Amino acid sequence: MNKMKTHKGTKKRFRLTATGKVKHRAAGKSHRNVRMSAKRTRNLRGGNAYLDECMIKSIVKALGKYSY
Repeated sequence: MNKMKTHKGTKKRFRLTATGKVKHRAAGKSHRNVRMSAKRTRNLRGGNAYLDECMIKSIVKALGKYSY
């Protein structure tokens, strides 16, 4: 049987915390920020968001050996 391969796109976008939560980058911060108001840009600061509980199982499977 072949080895299970890590999904490289998932590896780049998600990270597991020590408690088992899945962190990801918050949306809307990478480009086209000039047209946003200063208030909206400011509120997008603070970085990361956490994934819902229902998606954790599939992300851990896709991460393979990088999961824990």
